[in-house]
Amino acid sequence: MASPSSQPPIPGIAPVEWLSWSVPGLEADPTMCLRCRSAQLLCGKPVCPILVKYRAFEKTLPMVNGLDLEGTSPPALFVGRFGYPKVSVGPLLSPEHGSTELFDTPEEWVGRSVQEVVSFRTGLVRGTTPIRVTDAERPIPILEDLQLLGIAGETVESEAHFRRPPRGHLSLSDSTPPFGPTAPIDKIRLDVRRVDPHLDRLTSDVHANARVAVEELYHRGVRVSRIQRAFSVGTLGRRGRRRLVPTRWSITAVDDLLSKTNLEQIRTLPELSEILVHRITALDNRWVLVFLPGAYRYESIEAWYPNTLWNPNPSQIVMIGDHEGYRGRTTYASIGGCYYAARLATSEALLRMGRQAGVVVLREVHPGEILPLGVWNVREHVRAALHQAPEKIASLDELTQRIGGTFAIPLRRWLASSALLHEARTQRRLDDWIPAAS
Repeated sequence: MASPSSQPPIPGIAPVEWLSWSVPGLEADPTMCLRCRSAQLLCGKPVCPILVKYRAFEKTLPMVNGLDLEGTSPPALFVGRFGYPKVSVGPLLSPEHGSTELFDTPEEWVGRSVQEVVSFRTGLVRGTTPIRVTDAERPIPILEDLQLLGIAGETVESEAHFRRPPRGHLSLSDSTPPFGPTAPIDKIRLDVRRVDPHLDRLTSDVHANARVAVEELYHRGVRVSRIQRAFSVGTLGRRGRRRLVPTRWSITAVDDLLSKTNLEQIRTLPELSEILVHRITALDNRWVLVFLPGAYRYESIEAWYPNTLWNPNPSQIVMIGDHEGYRGRTTYASIGGCYYAARLATSEALLRMGRQAGVVVLREVHPGEILPLGVWNVREHVRAALHQAPEKIASLDELTQRIGGTFAIPLRRWLASSALLHEARTQRRLDDWIPAAS
């Protein structure tokens, strides 16, 4: 495989930027990438992250020439968080014409490869302009256009004029999906021909608070990603309280709010009386989803294999987790947005079952996760797993065998890290003392 230095230069990408993205082990050995040149994969990943990053722009940047861009928005936009309360806001635009909705619909990305997802997102050019978050209430013209884009019901033809040519810096986050070249935007014209009627109605309702609006949209079948988009651009909430919300925060806020709403109903349901297990492997992540008998409680644990994205250590496994009891939690989970994304997916499954139960989400991340893709990865893959028929487990011993047989990390590490599994194995239930009916 050719090295980055042997590839033809791409306009707008400075060679120094190739290494601005963190490659595991590079800090300890700055010569690693030069010695490897993608041939030996010394970082431990199955695909060279630098080449994925480089090739992601080979299609998009040649289509973005000069200061003007004509194309289509999926529709999509992004609200940054740096500089808060004055943040960078702007549309995500494709230089292609036609249907680009897939580029911003993570609900449709299950079964896709990392390279496919990155190609969707790097096909979107991000325009930026600084706007105060409180301007959502009385938007300036460009924000008014972006708010209309935020509630659009189909792809939007667009024309944009940038202050400088878009630059090829691939933005990657553990919370949000990636996007491609970025430039300050001067003018934009959006041809919004149809808005989502549910979003439009809640945007016009200045008496419904944001929580009520988000819940109603969800129960009317509006996709979570669309709700998050409208929430971030400040189109939901009471008059006088509307704000721009950074995309990173809006994603977790909507997942958290909706799962809490589901749990209010779940706590009134009968308790599950058996052990159920779902499993899924995707994007070199392995999940085991356990439903335990009893009242609601929830736990999410992530185990990062050596040489994975957030664990550059070549030999040590890193595990992190959080849990909550029947009444939930009041502090932010240390593992971040993935905790709330999985909680939403599992709460939906409990409602379908008509039961409350203990829920344990175990995720093992292998080196194939070469780039951060966003918490959609957790939400949508857990959802996909939970739509499959579960395995019915006869005992806790059988459960531990299933966990041990699924993961590469030793079973003892999982059992030592899990508060809920420890409780299930050591805490006797009242039912254990009641003789079974003859």
